[in-house]
Amino acid sequence: MFKGADPSVGWSMTDPIYGKVPTMGACMPNIRRLVEKGDFIFSISGRVATVKPHIVGGFQVDDKINALTAYKRFPDNRMVQKEDGELAGNIIVDADGNHLPYDYHDKFEKRLENYVVGKNALSFETIEQMDNAKKETVDILNEIFNKKEDSVSKIIGRCRKLDESQIKHLLDWMNKIKAI
Repeated sequence: MFKGADPSVGWSMTDPIYGKVPTMGACMPNIRRLVEKGDFIFSISGRVATVKPHIVGGFQVDDKINALTAYKRFPDNRMVQKEDGELAGNIIVDADGNHLPYDYHDKFEKRLENYVVGKNALSFETIEQMDNAKKETVDILNEIFNKKEDSVSKIIGRCRKLDESQIKHLLDWMNKIKAI
């Protein structure tokens, strides 16, 4: 995620959304284009000074639809601008498929396809879970990728792929954090 996008410091997650039905709508069109049904998507918090980046959550891809279909299917995920100027939601079109004027994403046409609908969401929601994830994310990623680095950015780049055993390892760790 981009700089400052960290739910542990009050950032409201708008994309992906880890709800009853997890979705990823406007961000990362390259990832949304490449993933297929059954793949997993995991997200890591954005950089915040003095806060360790950490795994925020993940989910399994169940379907991919276009933004107008998402608009009809997920009314709660429609992007809105709150009175304080903050944005919420990850569907960046109106009922006619037009780009919302307050959406900050560029390359609108590339963002219309591949709205990801997920299942099996797992995300850290409490401060305690996020604190534990901050403490352990570098260690678990080093373990999974057989590295010995001191930061998330040195272990993985954008779009890093995991095999089935790595996904299982990561999900097991996330479930352990959730159980605490």
